[in-house]
Amino acid sequence: MLPYRIGIIGGSGLYHIEGFSAQRWVRVKTPFGQPSDALLTGKLAGRHVVFLPRHGRGHRVLPSELNHRANIWAMKKLDVAWIISVSAVGSLQADFKPCDIVLPDQFLDRTKQSSAHTFFGRGIVAHIAFADPICEELRRLLLKSAGALGARVHNRGVYVNMEGPAFSTRAESITNHQLGYQVVGMTNLGEAKCAREAEISYATLAMITDYDCWKVDEAHVTVQMVIENLTKNAAMAKAVIRRVLPQIPNAPNWPCHDALRNSIMTDKKLWPAKTRKELEPLLRKYL
Repeated sequence: MLPYRIGIIGGSGLYHIEGFSAQRWVRVKTPFGQPSDALLTGKLAGRHVVFLPRHGRGHRVLPSELNHRANIWAMKKLDVAWIISVSAVGSLQADFKPCDIVLPDQFLDRTKQSSAHTFFGRGIVAHIAFADPICEELRRLLLKSAGALGARVHNRGVYVNMEGPAFSTRAESITNHQLGYQVVGMTNLGEAKCAREAEISYATLAMITDYDCWKVDEAHVTVQMVIENLTKNAAMAKAVIRRVLPQIPNAPNWPCHDALRNSIMTDKKLWPAKTRKELEPLLRKYL
């Protein structure tokens, strides 16, 4: 068996990291459909890693089209125990500036897709604890690494997960600003929920690209603005990843790696065979 792997979910440019060796694209079939793309396995900074282009190579998948269950199931199947999510976000506060990094510790769900953000149902009921949706141990390692590299980094924050694909209306953006939330994005909540159910440590490296549209003295967000600032952010994101990988433990022994132990309500004797088979990578240690 290979050592446990570290997953990275982000933009396609991230797999062009210096030192990412032994690369091999792997297609994984899942019971939940196709992941965003093939997954790229290899070694980086002495660790086995798996990279997934969140929106597919060439950016072909809308945020609302992301198949989080397939993406996370595929990661679990490839023995991923930690996931670093690198994500573009809009800032909702003046002191959270474009090209800053945020390490959120909370999510606010403004999607309409809760049924697509769980592996359970179909005869097996589970309710994970999600009060603290980000793995604090991994988040702190990312914070330490970003700070050591001299990044402008913010410790903690609320990530508002909107639906998209349109950017916020000004009324929505002003409301989120006035409520004191920090950043807004379209992708990370579903990943975090599925990762917790899969007992995978998950943390977000949020890269600010714009001020959304609440800040009337700034140009409101455009695709061109997002791409330009993502390009500027890419070098720092890669540097943080390279630095943090060797600091992640070799064995998955954090609390989120045991998230299902007291979460499954359905008696094992009643688990439907089909659902049990579909969820085997998640339920293996409880079978």
